Amino acid sequence: MHPRNFTLIFIICGSSNVSLSCLIYYIIALKIKRILVSQPQPTGDKSPYFDISEKYNVKIDFRPFIKVEPILAKEFRTQRISILDYTAVIFNARHGIDHFFRLCEELRVTIPETMKYFCVSESVAVYLQHYIHYRKRKVFFGPNGKMSELVTIMNKHVEEKYLMITSDVQNEETMSVLEKSKITFQKAIMYKTVSNDFQPGEEFDYDMLLFFSPMGINSLIKNFPNFVQGDIQIGCFGATTVNAVREAGLRLDIEAPIPGVPSMALALENFMKEYVKKNKK
Repeated sequence: MHPRNFTLIFIICGSSNVSLSCLIYYIIALKIKRILVSQPQPTGDKSPYFDISEKYNVKIDFRPFIKVEPILAKEFRTQRISILDYTAVIFNARHGIDHFFRLCEELRVTIPETMKYFCVSESVAVYLQHYIHYRKRKVFFGPNGKMSELVTIMNKHVEEKYLMITSDVQNEETMSVLEKSKITFQKAIMYKTVSNDFQPGEEFDYDMLLFFSPMGINSLIKNFPNFVQGDIQIGCFGATTVNAVREAGLRLDIEAPIPGVPSMALALENFMKEYVKKNKK
């Protein structure tokens, strides 16, 4: 251990308010100091990532490896999609909601009160309140943020004509689940997903990287073609992201969702718990 770390530990030990367990967490956290979550920073003061940061004394930065750009009305028209031909809309991300209503405004399309909205998770469904009177519309969402669970609900509404709002880069797993369902749907590309390139001199010094899409892995390799993983821990969310990690020749250390672990934040919490136990011995 570096001498400065011993100094920090002695300072902590001098405080009667610090428990032994907190001291152990602090010592372990010195090995994993910085974590990069490749998503926008959560809004508000409450997030499991903030709790993990405080509990294990690690710095968690939020910096997306990908970003979305709008598809303009002129480009959207080339898809020959009439939004009002559909009776239900499928959203698997808040980006989709933003760009759906943006394009409706640009195209001067007024969405009828009868339109139904099917969202992959409750958080995505709640986001609809930015654009509609939530209680006056028919909104459905999956219980645990999985498209397969949402499809179970949609299969009970097979009479609807669904419009799936997506980017130019589609999640293969999501599309496969929809294609195997009983519903009739049409893809509507309303935004683009592109690499959010690092700028010259932008800091990149992390002990753990967490990814949420294959494009995030592609962006990592694009930005850092000589990237060597070494002791850097890599975690990812979703089967397609898992495959992207392995295809890139990288080591996968944390995976979600898995049975009992529906979120990346919970997977990180479990990893840190085990990491502490392992290093206690």
